[in-house]
Amino acid sequence: MAERLSPSAIHPDYASVLTTQSYAPRTNIEGVKIIELRTFQDDGGAFAEIIRLDDNGRLIAIPDFQVLQSSWSVVQPGAIKAFHIHYNQDDVWFVPPTERLLVGLVDARADSPTLNAQMRLLLGGGVSRLLFIPRGVAHGCANVGNTTSQLVYFVNQHFDATAPDEHRLPFDIVGKDFWEMTPG
Repeated sequence: MAERLSPSAIHPDYASVLTTQSYAPRTNIEGVKIIELRTFQDDGGAFAEIIRLDDNGRLIAIPDFQVLQSSWSVVQPGAIKAFHIHYNQDDVWFVPPTERLLVGLVDARADSPTLNAQMRLLLGGGVSRLLFIPRGVAHGCANVGNTTSQLVYFVNQHFDATAPDEHRLPFDIVGKDFWEMTPG
């Protein structure tokens, strides 16, 4: 086995700017939930359950969430669809594992213990999971890839085009660099 390299073996020009990437999940907004889904693969493809409902139409993984509508959205390459807030609606998002979207969240709830907390996470990207976004948490997504991506989402109220619960914030409310691909 090779001898371990000591930090002092790195030249100071490099050591002074060296960082370590964190692989820990970033769920630092109160009420936001990430639910890992199982994906089953065989010679012919793959299968994953997206949601399971109980007899009352509530998500088994989030028992307080009753699905009233499911919707689908296509996000073009380079598009940023952010930020928006719902006063009455909670969302559960799913991006197929064959695609990828950068998701951004900002806690805008005045009485939240995590007010102003921000999260960035990738949905899709080879992983099947759900993201629960409680009302009052500003959210959106960016397609940082070069092909279209799809978003399937479940909500606990019906969409009303005459009085939508869709309240917009500027896409750069937390800075334009929030949506940039992290190099490195």
